Amino acid sequence: MTKIYLLALVVVYNFCFSAGISMNGVSTIPPVLNIGAVFSLNSTIGKVAKVAIEAAVEDVNSNPAILGGTKLKLTVHDTNYSRFLGMVEALTLLENETVAIIGPQFSVIAHLVSHIANEFQVPLLSFAATDPSLSSLQYPFFVRTTQSDLYQMAAIADIVDYFGWRNVIALYVDDDHGRNGIAALGDKLAEKRCRLSHKVPLSPKGSRNQIIDTLLTVSSMMSRILILHTYDIWGLEVLNAAKHLRMMESGYVWIVTDWLSSILDTDSQLHSEKMDDIQGVLTLRMYTQSSEEKRKFVTRWRHLTRKNTLNGPIGLNSFGLYAYDTLWLLAHAIGAFFDQGGNISFSEDSKLSELSRGDMRFSSMSIFNGGKMLLDNILQVNMTGVTGPIKFTSDRDLINPAYEVINVIGTGSRRIGYWSNHSGLSVVPPEALYKEPSNRSASSQHLYSAVWPGQTTQKPRGWVFPNNGRHLRIGVPSQVIYPEFVAQGKGTDKFSGYCIDVFTAVLELLPYAVPYKLVPFGDGHNSPKRFDLLRLVSEEVYDAAVGDFAITTERTKMVDFTQPYIESGLVVVAPIKKLNSNAWAFLSPFTPKMWCVTGIFFLVVGVVVWILEHRLNDDFRGPPKRQIGTILWFSFSTLFFSHSK
Repeated sequence: MTKIYLLALVVVYNFCFSAGISMNGVSTIPPVLNIGAVFSLNSTIGKVAKVAIEAAVEDVNSNPAILGGTKLKLTVHDTNYSRFLGMVEALTLLENETVAIIGPQFSVIAHLVSHIANEFQVPLLSFAATDPSLSSLQYPFFVRTTQSDLYQMAAIADIVDYFGWRNVIALYVDDDHGRNGIAALGDKLAEKRCRLSHKVPLSPKGSRNQIIDTLLTVSSMMSRILILHTYDIWGLEVLNAAKHLRMMESGYVWIVTDWLSSILDTDSQLHSEKMDDIQGVLTLRMYTQSSEEKRKFVTRWRHLTRKNTLNGPIGLNSFGLYAYDTLWLLAHAIGAFFDQGGNISFSEDSKLSELSRGDMRFSSMSIFNGGKMLLDNILQVNMTGVTGPIKFTSDRDLINPAYEVINVIGTGSRRIGYWSNHSGLSVVPPEALYKEPSNRSASSQHLYSAVWPGQTTQKPRGWVFPNNGRHLRIGVPSQVIYPEFVAQGKGTDKFSGYCIDVFTAVLELLPYAVPYKLVPFGDGHNSPKRFDLLRLVSEEVYDAAVGDFAITTERTKMVDFTQPYIESGLVVVAPIKKLNSNAWAFLSPFTPKMWCVTGIFFLVVGVVVWILEHRLNDDFRGPPKRQIGTILWFSFSTLFFSHSK
């Protein structure tokens, strides 16, 4: 009987150990942990991420120092670009007591799956969902293990400001990913005193004809700075249509988000026709620091993708590096979870126990009891991976966000600089600037020269006169008194004069086009009243007025004036006569007659003083020569001396 009891105890103990159940409050580590992954396997990012994550699982399982004897069991499900399938595949993973899910790839799917993660308290780690609206407040179990589009849009805004452009047009995919990304771009542009003049949505399922119609509308607008924020699956189709419409020629600027750099990195042998469609385009690539770990993984990549070369070699893009580090981040967090005594246990969700329908076994989906503890450990991970240092900020963003600025040239691409949240644009790697204080001044921003569409190195102006724009009506007084200020040509609608010259000079300094039409005000025979013209401006009959207007208190209540460029007040105009300077220049202030009168006056003064003083003052007595000398000396000394009493 005792032997049977001991045998039963051993069987129960082994069962508890294999299931990871705690006995007497002591944590046991299960031999296998289920983790899932959901993303589109046939996409540019998905096919790279699958190889990278599987390689990371193999590396973790072969390193007993990470999880001891526990092995990670990875289950990968394909969402096939579908939001519905993404939700279904995530629910399917939860039927197998999954402790964490890697993915999804697309932000629109991440919004849906995040609700599922919240319900079952399963951490959701996405290496590619960059929508900045995926916040921890709404989705506490969502963890972004890549850079947010908030920083990518800040980089684009800095590029626009660096080249001196002020108005841009955004073309974006009309879903959560596109709309929220462009909303962040608008905010970042406003911080640089730039403007998102038009937002042009593109249907995710739009045909080529719809794309062409949209681009035709864009081509009639003023701005030539185009921002394209979409997906890799049809972003090249948009650029091809732009090439067909001659919108990839000189004068245009295309700035594309990081989907294009992912294509260039993944498909190194991109067809020459597709390369022709993207010549001169600027794009961004998430920056990853150079390190020994990264070099080894890049060298190993060709061996990892040897079996997947049916459609050509698969290159390694930045998202693949982040996918690899995501699995390692999760492994370190699970290791810390076990070190803290965490248990792998699940409990039923009472809200789902009665919803079993057909093949969907909702009752088999359980809440991960240790999900909150595992999430906290994920956010506290501090490690170095192939992408560089990995650590989360208080806002759950990765530290040190940075991008490379890429210029597509010829059969490849060229890096023209870097962007970092620390110091903005630079031509040196961001890690070299982290040791220095942050400097975002205009003089510290640098990029190498770029080759723009049309194979030109001259910076595009960024705007043209729009075909569909309304011309401003500028009222001009048709006066006859002072034609030097404003004058209308006889029989024409052209104007000249000082005020017109100032107006046109100001327009030439603006970084954008201002179509206008000068409209005469008055009959051309009598000078019109300036007050009436300004009143019509306030009534929006005219958009503005140009002329010699006096700024008065009453008029400032109706319209706004520019700074005065003509000084008002009375002035005296006198001719200037140039005189030669010589030793007798001090005589110039008076005429010779005035000097003679002045000399006689001083002599009279001397004689009067002699008459009054010679009887009493010995200085005025003596021989006649002395008395005459005294009179002359006293007369001329009054010019230079102050006599005392």
